[in-house]
Amino acid sequence: MDYKEVYQEWLENPYFDENTKAELKSIAGDENEIKERFYMDLEFGTAGLRGVIGAGTNRMNIYVVRKTTQGLANYILSVGKGAQGVAIAYDSRNMSPEFAQEAALCLAANGIKAYIFESLRPTPELSFAVRKLGCAAGINITASHNPPEYNGYKVYWEDGAQITPPHDTGIMGEVKKVTDFNRVKTMDKNEAAAAGLYEVIGQAIDDAYMEELKKQVLHMDAIQAESKNLKIVYTPLHGTGNIPARRILKELGFENVYVVKEQELPDGNFPTVSYPNPEAEEAFELGLKLAKEVDADLVLATDPDADRLGVRVKDKDGVYHDLTGNMSGCLLANYEISQKKALFGLPEDGALIKTIVTTNLADAIAKGYGIRLIEVLTGFKFIGQQILGFENSKKGTYLFGFEESYGCLIGTYARDKDAIVATMALCEAAAYYKTQGKTLWDAMIDLYEEYGYYKDSIQSVTLKGIEGLQKIQEIMNTLREKPPVEIAGYKVTAVRDYKNDTITDLDTKEVKPTGLPSSNVLYYELTDDAWLCVRPSGTEPKVKFYYGIKGASLEDADQKSDMLGKAVLDMVDSMM
Repeated sequence: MDYKEVYQEWLENPYFDENTKAELKSIAGDENEIKERFYMDLEFGTAGLRGVIGAGTNRMNIYVVRKTTQGLANYILSVGKGAQGVAIAYDSRNMSPEFAQEAALCLAANGIKAYIFESLRPTPELSFAVRKLGCAAGINITASHNPPEYNGYKVYWEDGAQITPPHDTGIMGEVKKVTDFNRVKTMDKNEAAAAGLYEVIGQAIDDAYMEELKKQVLHMDAIQAESKNLKIVYTPLHGTGNIPARRILKELGFENVYVVKEQELPDGNFPTVSYPNPEAEEAFELGLKLAKEVDADLVLATDPDADRLGVRVKDKDGVYHDLTGNMSGCLLANYEISQKKALFGLPEDGALIKTIVTTNLADAIAKGYGIRLIEVLTGFKFIGQQILGFENSKKGTYLFGFEESYGCLIGTYARDKDAIVATMALCEAAAYYKTQGKTLWDAMIDLYEEYGYYKDSIQSVTLKGIEGLQKIQEIMNTLREKPPVEIAGYKVTAVRDYKNDTITDLDTKEVKPTGLPSSNVLYYELTDDAWLCVRPSGTEPKVKFYYGIKGASLEDADQKSDMLGKAVLDMVDSMM
């Protein structure tokens, strides 16, 4: 059927509810809108589902959630793991509770027990719950930091990480096979509960999760010494972080935690920001205002599902500095590894893990401590995959893992990035450095002085709709076929093509494999420890250009980064 026929089917089929039909009738005269909603099925990719809430096959709604869950159920049953059950969490977004409920009842109707949280919970707690309950899989209803009109559906496997091969392709295949909405199973909630296929979870998992966080503390002595002096401003940006972040800080003894009142309560419309992204300046406007009023040492912001953490830190002159995900990740990596070394010594097989678009400062830190640096594809699930590999092979010790997109994990109790543990650890690090007469900014500068002033940035080009997807592909094809030889005065020394599994040395013409799974990503190694990486976003209609340089000072790094960023945009403009 073409999109017009599918649209008509949704209007006429008694399976779809009257509110859905009323929404579709309201766009009857808008050909483009009908096409956008029905020209394709919302794609279940390696990151699950993510899309605009609304009626249609290319939108997030209860029918698409049911259909996807039926595919997931079919896969779980096909690999003989139906008896293990599935954990389900959701965030503060509009329709999140409803989507979680539909997923739970579809699983139950397929004979798979659903463990559903009583109210909103952060992503890392869902990852922990999957492992704690011995589930086959997990579902998290969230669109992370996307604008308010979006929602999403992330799938986790039994190790607590988001799905990776072979399970990702297996689940995607089963979801694609479900073409008839009428054949999707569901059942009554009370009947599901009576049959032992629907269980509400909450406090017991919360308490166990908190205990795991506390196990990651290295310097309780520093916290006890400075908890009365350290001032922390925190905002959950209307998301899930409010209760767990405040709880862990309180239980560890931090006494001066100031919460941004305007952003404290969950709200799927995110009324104080255009979109709830802790990477964005606007996310910190209210927090910084409060910080200046109370003279806070640091300002922390978590995104709606609390897997990403944005950070601002105050220097000795009272100026607040933005720490990018690369900066906060390296600051925490250095703190965790240095203190583990001082307290226990480092294992011979210790590893620091980062993604390919994460700063080269991580490489320098790993080299400085004589530990292994492992590079993986973009997405924290690949870091989780490495941890599982360590466990299965009994070779390798996870010390720290992070990615540039404001996410890290300390410990192995979960397998996704955790902004709650990062909040805790940054406050601990702030207390520790305070006992040394230093701020977190001082610690950051110390790191730069030791290893070099690395600066990393990103430029995103948004290209929406059908034409946008085509243009993104054109950009990737052009760069693949005609790679640049020089960018902003930096010579391209090697080209990594992760789609074709090749690393080409431009001087010697030697070609070797990347050693990583196939992915539509291009990476250019440049002179002077600079780099550029290009990849389409897996969750938004964007093509992303990541780049990094190494400077001799903050000012030099800023200048070099700006030059490279301008050259990248000029390159993009030439392809539009």
